Amino acid sequence: MSEEFAIRVEQGLKLSRRIYYGKGVAPPIVQDPPSSSPENFLPTAITAYASITDPVAVDNPDVPSYQPYVHARCDPSALVPLQMLGIEMSIDCWLDTAFVSVTGRWRVHCVMPSKRFDCCVAVPMGEKGTVLGAEIDVMSNEKSYKTKLVTEEETLEIDNVHKDKDSRFMKSRIYTFKIPHVVGGSIFSVNVNWSQKLVYKEGKFHLNVPFRFPGYVTPIGKEITKVEKIVLNMNSCVNGGEIACSYSSHPLKMIHREAGKLSCEYEAEVSSWSRVDFGVEFNVSSGDLTGNVLVKSPSPWDSDDRGIFCLYLFPGTTRHKQIFRRRVVFVIDISGSMKWKPLEDVKKSLLECLSKLKSEDVFNIIAFNDDILEFSSSMEFATDETISAVTEWLDSNLIASGGTNMLLPLQQAMKLLEGSTIGVPLVYLVTDGSVENEREICDIMKECCSRKEKSVSPRISTFGIGSYCNQYFLQTLARIGNGYYDGTNDTDSFEHQMSRLFDSATSTIVANMTFDALKLLRSVELFPSRVPDITLGQPLILSGRYRGEFPDEVELRGTLADLTCFTIELTVQKAKDIPLDKVLARRQIDELTSRAWFEDKIELQEKVTRLSIETGFPCEYTQLVLSLKDEEGEEKTITRPASIKEILRNPPYQIHKQMTRNSERTSLLGKQGFGFGNVAATLKNIPPWMEEKEPEGAEILIKAASGVVEGVVDRVCCMCCLSCVSRMSDQCTVVFSQLCAALACFQCIGCCFEVCGCLDL
Repeated sequence: MSEEFAIRVEQGLKLSRRIYYGKGVAPPIVQDPPSSSPENFLPTAITAYASITDPVAVDNPDVPSYQPYVHARCDPSALVPLQMLGIEMSIDCWLDTAFVSVTGRWRVHCVMPSKRFDCCVAVPMGEKGTVLGAEIDVMSNEKSYKTKLVTEEETLEIDNVHKDKDSRFMKSRIYTFKIPHVVGGSIFSVNVNWSQKLVYKEGKFHLNVPFRFPGYVTPIGKEITKVEKIVLNMNSCVNGGEIACSYSSHPLKMIHREAGKLSCEYEAEVSSWSRVDFGVEFNVSSGDLTGNVLVKSPSPWDSDDRGIFCLYLFPGTTRHKQIFRRRVVFVIDISGSMKWKPLEDVKKSLLECLSKLKSEDVFNIIAFNDDILEFSSSMEFATDETISAVTEWLDSNLIASGGTNMLLPLQQAMKLLEGSTIGVPLVYLVTDGSVENEREICDIMKECCSRKEKSVSPRISTFGIGSYCNQYFLQTLARIGNGYYDGTNDTDSFEHQMSRLFDSATSTIVANMTFDALKLLRSVELFPSRVPDITLGQPLILSGRYRGEFPDEVELRGTLADLTCFTIELTVQKAKDIPLDKVLARRQIDELTSRAWFEDKIELQEKVTRLSIETGFPCEYTQLVLSLKDEEGEEKTITRPASIKEILRNPPYQIHKQMTRNSERTSLLGKQGFGFGNVAATLKNIPPWMEEKEPEGAEILIKAASGVVEGVVDRVCCMCCLSCVSRMSDQCTVVFSQLCAALACFQCIGCCFEVCGCLDL
């Protein structure tokens, strides 16, 4: 998917050589990528492209070059990067979440003024980015578009809504969507909002936003002023704490500072756009454990009338705190779908994790497909000799083949962790697949983790690779095991994520946490449902809904590594300037979605949907749509499809034109969730870096005509054909439209009524 996009960009850059910029003006220099991989042409900051199907139309709209005619079409369309005229970015940080708003302006500098093509916008985001919305203004024809979050049921009620095939995630952090029918020479602006996570490492928060622009998006001409602007607002939520920045990629000027808050700004007129990502490092605590409890009344638009609370605890740089001894069983998927690069990357990450263990820590490795393969029959100490033996064992034994049986290795891992009360027992599961008995696995693991004879119950941390594994199953498993979860669709680079998850799961300084203040409240809904351990790897953030009154101070209790009692008192304060509902929305939606999957309850799905619509965060049950707005800024009503009378009354080319005009009004953008896995793809051992493609319109017609797919022939009528071929080329659409109109004269209309009843007379 990403490789195809990069190839289309490379083709677009070759097409852009046709553009003539005037006498004495040199075209922009496109440097060859540092390696032969075409993915070097992927965007590294928000970028707009003209989606070119007819290369003849590629020309300077101001200075025509009259180049020779090109007898060819681009299929798929080539993507010509557009020249960017301006860029502004605003970032608001609360706790571990950043809300980013980017506004860019582009000119369609590569298309004749008499031609129009779609434009594609690519939005690279930072850690765990989620697109929240976009607004588009096309200044040449005064068209405006805006996204809106709707339920799946509402998408069915919108007339002529169509799925934007260019709207999707390429890799895990690059989202693309399309602007329909932009005229050559026009200028348009795009404002995109998204949320992303701050990375916590060694007592500091790290913010990184993609902000590297290639030289070929710099506009040609000295008279064009190029200004970059970045506004950064940070609120640590720490009462009385000071925010101290230790690094900034761009020179920031402080414009406001107070306790726990800091506002900075960068603005400069530049000769070329930024060539580095925007990055900031800052700390919010002095070095010891720091935290508070924030409470807030529900917002006026909130359907839940309960109060909101958030308990947060930053571990700081408390290196003097003793870490629990570690007992780790790595459970690694080696089914056939893990072949080649995914499994090799898992091996590298596994060796990196083992190198972080101390000699007194113990571990084992279980590789699984249809059967299990153990490194040792018992737990082994992490000595240099043992790790050297592991390296040889991995190379000779971890070979991708067979199916996926997940229950057997997890049960064996629990047996290996029995019989010792020293340290924190941990199961670290890595997989790329889904299995049919996932709910059964959760029930069995829940029973194993709830046995009372253990001072510290086994923790389960999970890591999912690709879109075929059920990420919500893995989240549920981690919640049952009071561990951590992470996952990625980016199969090219996940070693760092796996290693970071291991650091979080194995750097426990306080275990068996309890929050007694919750017993004083009338009712509480907790996210997550169990209080996690305090680790050096990431902050402890606990949130929920409640009825009652919080005391002025609350107490957290736990167990230290030396088995002594740990207590800390946290102050309760009102969150005046902090949008807690939005800051906590992503983690609460994910938690509720995993519960809805596990319990299979419609009520929970409806609850997730309401929370998604109210906070603006997409979920598995909602979707963004891009709609055309009228002059007053309201969404226009979408007209119904053309009826058979209109088809018979109008020439075929007018029918196609009407269909195109209606379809541009509302576009169904690609989903941003992981989905609930794909058991069929897992059974077929399809690798996570490959995707199952939906059949194109031509394939559907061929299958229908040949009788390959049972039942399709009996349901094909004129309107069905029109709907199908609307995804084909213009010439094919005209031919099939004429065919359908001709068949209508031979009583085909009556056939349509009898077969599928899809016509509207």
